[in-house]
Amino acid sequence: MTILKHTICIALAGALGLMAGCTTVGHDFVAPQGATAPAYRYAAQSGAPSAARLPANWWTVFGDGTLDGLEQRAQQDSPSLKASAMRLVQAKAQLGNAKASQLPSLDFGASAERLRDSRTTPVAQALDGTLISGNQITLGLSMSYEVDIWGRVRRLVESADAQLQAAGLDHDEVALLLSTQIASTYWQLRGTLVEVAILRDAVATRQESRKLVDARFEHGFTNELDVSRATVELANAQADLRDMERRRNLLENRLATLIGASPSQPLIAEQAGPLPEPPSLPVGLPAQLLSQRPDLARSVALLRSANAQVGVAEAAFYPSVQLTGNFGYASTTLAHLVEGNSRQFEIGPLALSLPIFDGGRNRANLAFSKARYDEALADYQQELLTALREVEDALSDSEQRQLQAKAQAPAQQAAARAYQVALARYQKGLSSYLDVTDAQRSALAEDLAASQIHTQRLLASVAVVRAFGGGWQSEPAGTGTAASVQPLAMR
Repeated sequence: MTILKHTICIALAGALGLMAGCTTVGHDFVAPQGATAPAYRYAAQSGAPSAARLPANWWTVFGDGTLDGLEQRAQQDSPSLKASAMRLVQAKAQLGNAKASQLPSLDFGASAERLRDSRTTPVAQALDGTLISGNQITLGLSMSYEVDIWGRVRRLVESADAQLQAAGLDHDEVALLLSTQIASTYWQLRGTLVEVAILRDAVATRQESRKLVDARFEHGFTNELDVSRATVELANAQADLRDMERRRNLLENRLATLIGASPSQPLIAEQAGPLPEPPSLPVGLPAQLLSQRPDLARSVALLRSANAQVGVAEAAFYPSVQLTGNFGYASTTLAHLVEGNSRQFEIGPLALSLPIFDGGRNRANLAFSKARYDEALADYQQELLTALREVEDALSDSEQRQLQAKAQAPAQQAAARAYQVALARYQKGLSSYLDVTDAQRSALAEDLAASQIHTQRLLASVAVVRAFGGGWQSEPAGTGTAASVQPLAMR
């Protein structure tokens, strides 16, 4: 008889498991179509796309050891990265919580009680007033399990898994954003240091010019108007220098905050040297490269989660099946508690619950879930368009900044030469000091413009990396199409 009972239990469990795997409500997720443009409008067409590659630590292409060190410090000390890592841990815990619903839950229980029934109850009177009293000690396991016939639990697990994927991609996005912010701030700071050096040279030049004008004024070779002009130019250069040093301090403080350091700590040397040439980035790649952007991939993961929640809402219209059971021992004394005669077990009931009337709650939840899915789809489409725009903007900016630098170089050279000529003519008494001040202003403006354009070219390179989602590499020739791109993780 015992063998028959065990056989029935095993058969019942197997049948329920088979039923649970038969049907899954809702539609299986299908990823939306990504960018289909054959190539970017402003991408350079030189070079084979199959050879394009950018390392995961993309900032190393600048060849700047200080920048490399700052990026590494940020990966270890940045509070924003730590916070995103903790959100990833939370998502893992949520997935574990959802997966636990796929398995039976077992609870251990133990109790001891003293019973004494009333003589006046219907039960006691049916037994001719017999007093019912005694001890009862119980020890055992209880089990409950939702038979996932319609796939409600499986959809919950799918949704939690997609949320975990989204959390991981959010961590990648935070890492990418942080690394590009550090690089951008660093190059702005370096550019500001160059401008500080230019302005210091300008102040020194104007101080020498002031001495020259004073000497000529004392000997009667010029008038007080030239002295006033020299004084104005010197004061303006000194004021511009103070303003540039103020900007430098703000950028230093921002950079320290980004890497998780105190703003009171100096990060780079005052004499950091000239700015390097921007690196040549492999941007001649198809639009499919956008699929590696963490923000777009996260939108797809959130869309998958919303799709699974639609299935969960649909499952509420179907019957739910709960299986319970318990196994343990019960006795009046501890001495006989674990004897064979004290054993007790129960399988069931197998409870079925079918919604009949809920005031439209399930229908409203389903409509809400579908609207959330449509919202997530629209968000993905908008983020895709934004990503395409950011790529085009970054590539266009990189190209135009390079052309701007080439166009501005002759103006800088001409302005420097004009200042030398104006100063020589003034020293020989062939022109007024007004020509010198005009030439000084033009030369200073062109020097500052050249430095700013150079800085903007470096920032444009960082923007290209940010728009494409970090490092990337193409498949080797012969292993796939030229459009096949393998993203490099930012973690």
